[in-house]
Amino acid sequence: MKRQFVVVFMSLGLLMATSTANAQNKIGFISLQELIPAMPEYKKAVADLDEYQKALVDQGNDYQQEFIRKDSIYKTDSTKWSQAMREVKRKELNELYMKWMNFNQEAEQLYQRKQQELIAPIQQKAVSTTQTVAKENGYSYVISKETLISFPSADDLLPLVSKKMNIKIESTGSSGGAAAPKSGGK
Repeated sequence: MKRQFVVVFMSLGLLMATSTANAQNKIGFISLQELIPAMPEYKKAVADLDEYQKALVDQGNDYQQEFIRKDSIYKTDSTKWSQAMREVKRKELNELYMKWMNFNQEAEQLYQRKQQELIAPIQQKAVSTTQTVAKENGYSYVISKETLISFPSADDLLPLVSKKMNIKIESTGSSGGAAAPKSGGK
C-alpha cells in the first residue's frame, strides 16, 4: 500500500512538473511569406533584381543578334570565300554560338546569386526581428504558418513583428482555425 502511494505521488509530481513546463513553453507562428514582401527593402531588392535580369537579358540578346548577323553574313558570302576563310569564319561562328549558349546558362546562375545576395539579408532581418518579438512576448517556439493546418489567431506574431518593423501587412482574410496557407513569394 505504501509503495502504491509513493508511485501515485511520484506520478502526480511528474504530471505537475510536466504541466508547469508546458505552461512556460508558449508557441506562436508567423508567415514570413506575408512579412518579407511587405518590407520596404524587399520591394527595393525586387526592383534591383528586375533591373539586373533586364541587363542579363539584354546581354544575351546582344550575343544572339551578333550570332544571327554573322551567321547571315556567312550564309551569303561564304561562297565567295576561300576554303581557309570559310573554316576561320565557321570556327568564329561556332565560338560565338557557344559564347551565347554558355552565357544563357551563366546568366541563370548570376541571377540566382544576385537574388541570394539581395534577399538573404532581408530574410535574416525578418527572422531576427521575429525572434526578438517572440522573446519579448514570452514565446519559446515560433513555427512557420505555412506548415500549419490549424492555428489560433491569438498566437500569430505577424501583427507584432510588422508593428515592430513599422510596416503594414495587407490582410489575407484568414483568421484562426483551419486556413489555407498562402503560397508564392520570391
